[in-house]
Amino acid sequence: MKRCAVLACHPATPCGPVRRFAVGVRERTGGLALEYRVEGDIDALSIAQPGLPQRADGLWQNTCFEAFIKGQGDEYCEFNFAPSAAWAAYRFTAYRQGMAVLENIEPVQIATYRDAHRFDLEALLNLDPWPMPDKGGCLLLGLSAVIQDRHGGVSYWAYAHAKGKPDFHHPDSFAFEFGLGPASFSQLQHF
Repeated sequence: MKRCAVLACHPATPCGPVRRFAVGVRERTGGLALEYRVEGDIDALSIAQPGLPQRADGLWQNTCFEAFIKGQGDEYCEFNFAPSAAWAAYRFTAYRQGMAVLENIEPVQIATYRDAHRFDLEALLNLDPWPMPDKGGCLLLGLSAVIQDRHGGVSYWAYAHAKGKPDFHHPDSFAFEFGLGPASFSQLQHF
């Protein structure tokens, strides 16, 4: 089953070219599919051309789609997906603490579509080998993105923003609940 979340722009970082931003989340065999859709004046945005899939750091410094995933407790994982097909995966032991690269994982599969009024990015995550946090079948997701325009302006988008400056790591950002089926959830490992 697919569920959708509408992302809102942080009030301190307006972005005129984007009219609507949504993310579809669905369970797939062994993992999740995240389907980001940006609608508006896409040519006014800075979106990298598709390239070869590769792991890379610092993706959030340009247009980047993100997912933060946690279960019970303070531990969580962060995933970054670039339009270029570059990706990153990290784990944290608590709020902005204990950051480490998530090792021994399959590459994230990224596909994009673009026209003058729409940009789509789909990221396929294989959760089976990842040490994901457990919450009794329910994950808390922080769905977010950094969007850069052609003039260098940066806007921050999220399903839920914490008070104050943009901060996707803040516990208040983990507001999208998503239940996994028993077959795939039983395969998830714990920290």
